[in-house]
Amino acid sequence: MLEQLMPAVRVTLVLTILTGMVYPALVTGLAKAIFPRQAGGSLIEVGGKTAGSDLIGQKFVKPEYFHGRPSAAGDGYDAANSGASNLGPTNQKLVDRIKGDMEKFGKENPNFSDPIPADLLTTSASGLDPHISPASAAAQVPRVARVRRAAPARIQELVARSIEKRQLGFLGEPRVNVLKLNLALDAAYPMTR
Repeated sequence: MLEQLMPAVRVTLVLTILTGMVYPALVTGLAKAIFPRQAGGSLIEVGGKTAGSDLIGQKFVKPEYFHGRPSAAGDGYDAANSGASNLGPTNQKLVDRIKGDMEKFGKENPNFSDPIPADLLTTSASGLDPHISPASAAAQVPRVARVRRAAPARIQELVARSIEKRQLGFLGEPRVNVLKLNLALDAAYPMTR
C-alpha cells in the first residue's frame, strides 16, 4: 500500500508546485513585462489618483453623469459578486425591476420620448460591464447637458468622440466606456459646487 501511496504523494507535490506556483508566477511575470497596464488591472488615473478600471463598470447615479447598465452583481458592480441575475423573461422580479428602471429613466430624462435602449434596462452577464451603447449615451445627453449647463450639441460631440469602434473592425459592437466618458465630461464641463 505504501508503495502505491508515496509515488502519488510525490506526483501531487510536484504538480502542485509546478501548476500552483511556478506556472502562475511565470505567466504573471511575463504579463507584467509585456502588458504592464493590463496586468495591473487597466486602471485609469486622474491627477495621481485611481479613478477606476476601464474593464469594470461603476455605479453613477448623479444626474450630471452618464449612467451605465443596471448591475446584478451585489449592490451594483461588486466584482466579488459578479454574475447575472439568471432571471428568465417570465420571472416577475425581472419584469418589476425593468418596469422600475423604465420609470426611473423617464423621471431622470423627461424629454426623451423614443424607446429606451435595451442596455439601459438589462444587465450584462457579468454585472460588471463598463460600456453602454452609443444610443444609450445619446438618450442621456439632454439630461447631462441641462444639469451641466452646456449645449446638448457639445455633449453629443463628446459622446461621439468617446465611441469605441468594433475590435479588429468586426468583433463586438460600437460602445462607450461610461467611466472614460464621465471623466472627459468632468474635464470639459466641470461642475461648480
